[in-house]
Amino acid sequence: MPIYEYICDDCGQRYEQIVRSQTQGVVCPSCSSGRHTLQLSVFSAHGSSSGKSASLKERTAPGGSCACGAGGCGRK
Repeated sequence: MPIYEYICDDCGQRYEQIVRSQTQGVVCPSCSSGRHTLQLSVFSAHGSSSGKSASLKERTAPGGSCACGAGGCGRK
């Protein structure tokens, strides 16, 4: 059962709703309007288990190459 994110076209409220079927009605929890716009959802993924992740600056070298240094990974 996917969770969809909506924004109400009438009052502007942002809300999420579990949608069990395509025929299920979706209404705004604030104003009960059925007029809404489906929002593009962004999910997150967990990286390493250490809880620390390198910043983009630490992972890449100037010029857009990898951070292996002096062609260490075969990229030139």
